[in-house]
Amino acid sequence: MAKTNKTSGYVCSACGASYSTWSGRCSVCGEWNSIELNLNAIKTHGHNQASLSVQSLEEGLKTSDQRMPSGMSGVDQVFGGGIVNGSVNLISGEPGMGKSTLLLQLAAGVAQHESVLYVSGEESLNQVAMRARRLGVSADKLKLAATNSSDEIKTAILSGEYKLVIVDSIQTIRTEEVGSSAGSITQVTNSARLLTNAAKASDTAVIIVGHVTKEGSLAGPRLLEHIVDVVLSLEGDNSGGLKLLRVSKNRFGSVSETAIFEMKSSGLSQVDNPSKALLAERKVTDGSIVLATIEGSRPILVEVQALVNPTGYGYPKRAVSGLDLSRLNLLVAMMEKRTSLKLNDKDIYVNIVGGLKITEPAADLAVVMAIASASRNKKLKDNAVVFGEVGLSGEIRHVPFIERRLDEAKALGFAYAIGPKIPAKTAQPKFLNPVADVKSALNSFLS
Repeated sequence: MAKTNKTSGYVCSACGASYSTWSGRCSVCGEWNSIELNLNAIKTHGHNQASLSVQSLEEGLKTSDQRMPSGMSGVDQVFGGGIVNGSVNLISGEPGMGKSTLLLQLAAGVAQHESVLYVSGEESLNQVAMRARRLGVSADKLKLAATNSSDEIKTAILSGEYKLVIVDSIQTIRTEEVGSSAGSITQVTNSARLLTNAAKASDTAVIIVGHVTKEGSLAGPRLLEHIVDVVLSLEGDNSGGLKLLRVSKNRFGSVSETAIFEMKSSGLSQVDNPSKALLAERKVTDGSIVLATIEGSRPILVEVQALVNPTGYGYPKRAVSGLDLSRLNLLVAMMEKRTSLKLNDKDIYVNIVGGLKITEPAADLAVVMAIASASRNKKLKDNAVVFGEVGLSGEIRHVPFIERRLDEAKALGFAYAIGPKIPAKTAQPKFLNPVADVKSALNSFLS
């Protein structure tokens, strides 16, 4: 006879750590008032024995790997060639970034050929329809629903009526089997597992929207990222600029792809030449350096701006937009030690134009030269792009995809590039000016 065992305990809503008793502070992540009751109904079926379904590898290789096109080439590239049937995909981003807009456009694109269900747990059907009207999207095979029940969504997935189901968002739905409120660790985990099992059983692709915390990381348990097949994030500046769709996990393709969009009144529009768009309004002055960076597998030229002023306080201020502040402090300390620049009494501000967030070390040399240019009130000689990682000894280190960076700079009409030394067989001696350390770079090109 089947019986139900209820296991009760406590779990941290911030990190997912489990406790047998309640306490005011989580000893794992340090958050206060984040520990809540975890009441999870676990059903067991006595001594019933279930048989395991198996198949040979050859049979598995014969199955079709056909993907669904989204109607947006950049999105298909990030997914690895399209949306895989039966896959569970998670997309996150800050509020107002355009997640719902992107997914509604994607749903309309897929619905040109396949049946799609768009489920909203945050908005009414009228609100979703109003957005569709504003974006100018329509499709007979696109259906809308508004619910907060993951059990109802599971039933719709298992029906096999839809090839793609979009759930917006996982933090707003709940299953009746769990007693906690929507958005809790237990609800998010159980709802995600419920939808995942239904997607695999019916071979229906599912896209789930996830919220982010104030630090910018995905809200909810880390287990959520392990459950799904693909993890995407939509990044950029809420006030405008470019939006980047990145992939951090992909069981069906590469994690080095990035799609770049621009928000317009008609929705997100793919940017075919982001370098040209980012440099269109650039003013050549001191403190302005063009960085050749890589987003996914695509080279992009972006302007790095620096401003250096005497500090009016006892402690100099460091501010940065689009870069890691700790990395800036490290580079400033290196410049103080390895060059003749005196920056300990200067306020330093660094900005990446266009709202982009640069994380690769190849931006180091461009940041250093921008600060030195602003400090010395001298422009960079001629029209050049800069890239290279900088070590604490001031040396310029090798970075990947040098050839792609140089080709992008040539295509936009730059005179030369400043970067690390590369092997002679791959070097472009007439275009690349290799530098060994920061001091020689500043003396050669900012003197």
